[in-house]
Amino acid sequence: MANAPVFMEVGSDGVAVITMSNPPVNPLDLSIITGLKEKYVEAMNRNDVKAVVLTGDSGKFSGGFDINVFAEVQKTGDASILSDVSADLLVNTIEDAKKPSVAAIQGLALGGGLDLTLGCHARIATPDAQLGSRELTLGIIPAFGGTQRLPRLAGMSKAIEMMLLSKSIQAKEGKEYGLIDAIASPNELLVVAKQWALDIAEKRKPWISSLHRTDILGSLSESRQILQAAREQVKRISPHMPQHQACLDAIEDGIVFGGYAGVLKEARLFKEIVLATTARNLVHAFFTQRSTSKSSAGSSDSKQLRPRL
Repeated sequence: MANAPVFMEVGSDGVAVITMSNPPVNPLDLSIITGLKEKYVEAMNRNDVKAVVLTGDSGKFSGGFDINVFAEVQKTGDASILSDVSADLLVNTIEDAKKPSVAAIQGLALGGGLDLTLGCHARIATPDAQLGSRELTLGIIPAFGGTQRLPRLAGMSKAIEMMLLSKSIQAKEGKEYGLIDAIASPNELLVVAKQWALDIAEKRKPWISSLHRTDILGSLSESRQILQAAREQVKRISPHMPQHQACLDAIEDGIVFGGYAGVLKEARLFKEIVLATTARNLVHAFFTQRSTSKSSAGSSDSKQLRPRL
């Protein structure tokens, strides 16, 4: 069972622990996305399941969406491979499910991995867990609803800073900004997350769907002022990086028309921008750099091993 990309264990307490297993950092490839949906459907249909805890194997939640999939989309020119991930998995399958989910975060939750935690109804993390939205460094924008949920949990200013600057923060800071509900040691992480999930299911804690929150956003005029300031800054600093303005466009659509409309806008913009020249160049540069790093490491390893031969 543990060899599957996503596996589920149901305890006597009625909590289903759904675990992603895709070493080394549990990237969200298509097998993980399919597995998550299958396990969630199973958990929702089982009478012995009251709530879900979502986590990652090997001490990490998820390093984000698998960049190899972006490369494949750019190679084929077909962005439909990601057609319904955000709405179908994050909204319909997890956030709007009849049983609550709590994310148990250790190691890192980056990009789509962070977005996945934001679709849950609460987040428990170890103190040094890393949270970040780094998609813009690849010329793209968040594709799993991050442009909508991050502002609704952390506030407009912090969310824009994290996305536009591709800035990561530790869980302790995340708790200050409302991204994390509780901090737990690695040994206690699942225990605390399970109890939190049960407390939501049994109405001892609030059931919060971040996509529908508006209390953190402030007034429409305040939000638009923050967005306008960000747009002006982007024009000065990164005038030839279209992903920044696209990210702000998606945020603004959600502010004006509601979170779900924002999710659809984000998905549409992502499909356009992933095929743009900037994204193609930055994804290519990422793979080139990674290949160079591996070659350098291999050369170094060979030098270290040579005297032993």
